[in-house]
Amino acid sequence: MKKTNVITKNSELTRVLNTHLQGKINLARLKLISHFVIALCKVQTVTFEKLANAFDTESACESSLRRIQRFIANYSLDANLVARLVFNLLPKQGKLILSIDRTNWKFGQTNINIFMLDIVYKAVALRCYLLCLIKRETPIVNEERIDLINRFSCLFGKQVIESVVVDREFVGEQCLEFLNRENIRYYIRIRNNFKVFLTHKDKIIKASHLFTRFKTNGQLCYLSEENKIF
Repeated sequence: MKKTNVITKNSELTRVLNTHLQGKINLARLKLISHFVIALCKVQTVTFEKLANAFDTESACESSLRRIQRFIANYSLDANLVARLVFNLLPKQGKLILSIDRTNWKFGQTNINIFMLDIVYKAVALRCYLLCLIKRETPIVNEERIDLINRFSCLFGKQVIESVVVDREFVGEQCLEFLNRENIRYYIRIRNNFKVFLTHKDKIIKASHLFTRFKTNGQLCYLSEENKIF
């Protein structure tokens, strides 16, 4: 009975993938992806040997391992296909919160630096686009941020974006000007020494000074016709 349930899950996932990817990936690869995803959920690791061992097929573990290795080494998934799959599986395709983030680590002598754009759904980030940078210390430039948002907008329309959330390392005048120009709402965590311009007082102050009278978890909203950030 357990084997039958697993086969049913594989078949159902393959059907869902085939429906949303509209025949852009052949059936053999879709079945492999289905086995891969279900194995990931079972063993909760990306180690190829453990994943291959968790495949519920009649094939030997060594055969499944070679299939995984060939797929990872030789096949490149279309980023827009992945983004469409994530988008189409959402219960609602509107008022979406997008998150921009980065992660970096070192694998041997190789620097891994990945820049990503996610859809936030029920406090979970669902990955849409990835951008691999060359060096660990490479700064995230404005063009890369703008490019990822533009790619999403071109595919699904700007009207589905409720807001964009980013961490303080992504603050940049060019990117903020782009978001303002496109009328996209954004939320950015800033440093306490970040300088802001108060139009009603015609002066520049540190952001921390705006919140000195508030306790932890207190809220304050400043609205003005013109926002200048330094």
